[in-house]
Amino acid sequence: MKSSAMTHWPFRLGVVFLLSVLLVPHGFADSRDQAKRIHDRIAGVPPDESTLTEMADAIDNNDAVGAALIATEAPEFYNVTLKNLAAPWSNEFQNIFVPLNDYIATIIGVVRDERDFREILSGDILYVGTGPGVPQGTPSYSNTNNAHYEALEAQGVDLKANLQFVPQSSLNGLPPEATAGVMTTRAAAKAFFIDGTNRAMFRFTLLNHLCNDLEQVKDITRVPDRIRQDVSRSPGGDSRIFLNSCIGCHSGMDPLAQAYAYYDYVYDVASDPDGENGFIDYNSAGEVDPDTGTRVVSKYFNNALNFEHGFATPDDSWDNYWREGQNSLLGWDSSLPGSGAGAKSMGTELAHSEKFAQCQVQKVFTNVCLRPVQDAADRSQINAMVSSFQSSGYNLKQVFAESAVYCMGN
Repeated sequence: MKSSAMTHWPFRLGVVFLLSVLLVPHGFADSRDQAKRIHDRIAGVPPDESTLTEMADAIDNNDAVGAALIATEAPEFYNVTLKNLAAPWSNEFQNIFVPLNDYIATIIGVVRDERDFREILSGDILYVGTGPGVPQGTPSYSNTNNAHYEALEAQGVDLKANLQFVPQSSLNGLPPEATAGVMTTRAAAKAFFIDGTNRAMFRFTLLNHLCNDLEQVKDITRVPDRIRQDVSRSPGGDSRIFLNSCIGCHSGMDPLAQAYAYYDYVYDVASDPDGENGFIDYNSAGEVDPDTGTRVVSKYFNNALNFEHGFATPDDSWDNYWREGQNSLLGWDSSLPGSGAGAKSMGTELAHSEKFAQCQVQKVFTNVCLRPVQDAADRSQINAMVSSFQSSGYNLKQVFAESAVYCMGN
């Protein structure tokens, strides 16, 4: 009589084989499987048969990145993937479900056109919907509402085919030298220049495009001479709080955020309490704020009596105190002076840092691979993609392609 073990061994072997197939699916992926996975990750939808074949052929010819770039031609890459990537950057709550706006559309256009991605913090750039795919009656761009972009999204307009670059200064009333990429879009102004002290614009730019919040760059060793008057030097009567906490953020942030001293978001509080119909405003040369008698907007003097001996902002000149100390590790560009006037040059300072490049690559990696960086192999890939991003002229589309290839499976 056969033993029980001998009787059931073929069944057990079959179970082991089946489990090995289920648990290691990518080990047997052919080029068509890999092509489909790349397309799914980049565009969020399956490829059609001709696209799948073209991508698989590219992979078979040792050009997986070329296959991934084919996937970036899908309209869904622009209408969905890029929109979802940029949407949280355009609002204070980092909500992915906000309507399309000029901030998001500009990010989409820069990626589509393979422009130097660093322009998003300094360029005279804006993208609007125009062309045969935009239905008649679609509202034109307005500096006082978001109707144009909401209509594009509601009508399902193909953004890849119908976004067009225009100089931002030609539409929003800013002089060209005052434009600073997405920072001076209407959506950004509504989110970060509204009320407050304009520090929000700096904080969220740092968070969204250098992947650091203020707590992570706090450095109490920097000179506090540019900290504004609204910051108490003894919160709650205890100066130790200022010396060991407040100074760490404000000593670096305030000299940089001074670049926004001439900007405001203007709206009628009585009739439009949420600022839905407001607009970005800028005090050009010769214009003065009625409350300050200078070009500096009045919000820079909010709560000035908190510490009247603090720094009173005279203009929009800025300095980067973080070029020294622990935040020198953010990798500032040594070819730049580290100081200047206005948001455009300050945006250039941020965008030319090593941390800016690293941040964009990390965000794309997480978006495409559906997970954060986890191990040494991932970190090595990030470093390689940062180098590739820089050598490609800061073409973010290339980063999407390389990320998708890395996560396509073998």
